[in-house]
Amino acid sequence: MADWPEPVVRVQVLAESGLAAIPHCYVKPPCDRPAAHELGNRAGGGDADAAHDPSSTSIPVVDLGGDDENIAEAVASACREWGFFQVVNHGVRPELMRAARDAWRGFFRLPLPAKQQYANSPRTYEGYGSRVGVEKGAILDWGDYYFLNLSPEAVKSPAKYWPANPSNCKEVSEEYGGEMVRLCERLMSVLSVSLGLDETRFRAAFGGGGYGACLRASYYPRCPQPDLTLGLSAHSDNGALTVLLDDDRVRGLQVRRRDGHWVTVHALPNAFIVNVGDQIQILSNAMYKSVEHRVIVNAENERISLAFFYNPRGDVPISPAPELVTPERPSLYPPMTFDEYRVYVRKNGPKGKAQLEALKGQGGAITENN
Repeated sequence: MADWPEPVVRVQVLAESGLAAIPHCYVKPPCDRPAAHELGNRAGGGDADAAHDPSSTSIPVVDLGGDDENIAEAVASACREWGFFQVVNHGVRPELMRAARDAWRGFFRLPLPAKQQYANSPRTYEGYGSRVGVEKGAILDWGDYYFLNLSPEAVKSPAKYWPANPSNCKEVSEEYGGEMVRLCERLMSVLSVSLGLDETRFRAAFGGGGYGACLRASYYPRCPQPDLTLGLSAHSDNGALTVLLDDDRVRGLQVRRRDGHWVTVHALPNAFIVNVGDQIQILSNAMYKSVEHRVIVNAENERISLAFFYNPRGDVPISPAPELVTPERPSLYPPMTFDEYRVYVRKNGPKGKAQLEALKGQGGAITENN
């Protein structure tokens, strides 16, 4: 994975060129395109819009200011029904949330040469990118992004990958990342308890510390044919937890319900959207499932979001927790480190839940030594 298989084209450049039709390499197969009623004006608020759009809904909301038992029950219900939920009263200052989003919006509005100096490669994905996966001739997504490793310190993105402009981008992103780590640590404890386990069980299974923390700032430019493409293809997240700070003006995140229909998430003001990743599905022996999600784009408005990924230590084999394995519910997944697991996505890009489904049923017996 030394370099991209074809020259990288910035989607923002295409969008700003005034083209009337998107290049063929962004046109999705008909089965993957958004439905007509899912598109249109997604600009902020819009309860009236949501009422007329059957695909628009609010995922479960968990109030982290409540008592521990109610929080655990709410998280358990949300994970079983959706795999997604919003959190409010989470303790992160709204001013910091706005500052982080504004800093990255400022980066993507810089002239192209100022951004190109941070162009990334598939070796690490750190920096400014416009595609994931190294499949030649792949159908691409209508979006650009910036990816950074925040922790542990040994793998933190070096100074050359941090944008010099806006001048506060590094400072605010590091502060934001610290708050996200604290939030994820709390959520990991809640997830453990919600499954009837000790609150430290998930933490121990994922390496007992040294978690990986990454930030992806995603930019989805206006698109002249939003009915033909996606900002981000359907996928489940390969890590443990994802905490998303959604755009406060334009909707676009969609979640696939159990019935197969896509619903557009209506984010609450100053809330975070949380979803469990593939590693939680593996550790919980599929009691909690990671859920496919995607991003639709807009003909009139650009969109930005910040996704914080909280991942296990890369060198720790992860398999279903023995406490959650029974004769009636045998182990579904074989042990695999996160470093081994995420190679698939780095090579192939987002491909639904193809990797996790391929592993299912290969788990074999879980012993007390696993």
